[in-house]
Amino acid sequence: MSTLKPETRARLAGVSTATLCTALFKRGLRNQFIQDVRPLAPGLPNMVGPAFTLRYIPAREDLNTIKVFEDRAHPQRVAVETCPEGAVLVMDSRKNARAASAGSILVTRLMKRGAAGVVTDGGFRDSPEIAALGFPAYHQRPSAPTNLTLHQALDINQPIGCGDVAVFPGDIVVGDGEGVVVIPAGMADEIAAEAAEMTAFEDFVTSQVREGASILGLYPPTDPASRERFAAWRAQHGR
Repeated sequence: MSTLKPETRARLAGVSTATLCTALFKRGLRNQFIQDVRPLAPGLPNMVGPAFTLRYIPAREDLNTIKVFEDRAHPQRVAVETCPEGAVLVMDSRKNARAASAGSILVTRLMKRGAAGVVTDGGFRDSPEIAALGFPAYHQRPSAPTNLTLHQALDINQPIGCGDVAVFPGDIVVGDGEGVVVIPAGMADEIAAEAAEMTAFEDFVTSQVREGASILGLYPPTDPASRERFAAWRAQHGR
């Protein structure tokens, strides 16, 4: 599990997934935004934390009966009980939301254990209850059937695919009101710093456009006067 510096976590908590995707694109990474995954409660602060992963495979009926939950070593239960404080549990459900990846009891347990959030490219059951927790949770869509009907939990904290994105344990996961982006662990500090700078500039641009300014020469700042105004704006606003 990678160590996330407090200043990096704070920076990532204050930037959008859109800005992070642009910073990643500048480095040649085009496919880091998890597809078809949405927040259950869009108004929450950013979710930020290292990835702790769980992989599901298609269920095989003779091995995946309701009795498997009696086994304390069941991978789904173990993942919930061992996900580190401050981490994000990311589940590979093969983009299949016809059965739930988890429900409100397991998500509540994650929250009480101090996890930073939970992501699946499948669905959650009890989704209204999960949305009411005030805990960052992202899924494709609600799904009432138990995971046992389609999913068999297998690997814990191994590389997975989630929403067409490769997720390695320790990668930094950031979620906002639009969705979830995955940052390779070794890039997290520099991406966070650049995204914070980009956010300051975009806030300046937004203020200028709201006052009637043209985007030409401003966004991007090809006009030297735009850079001068930005420097003055930063000094005025402490950015």
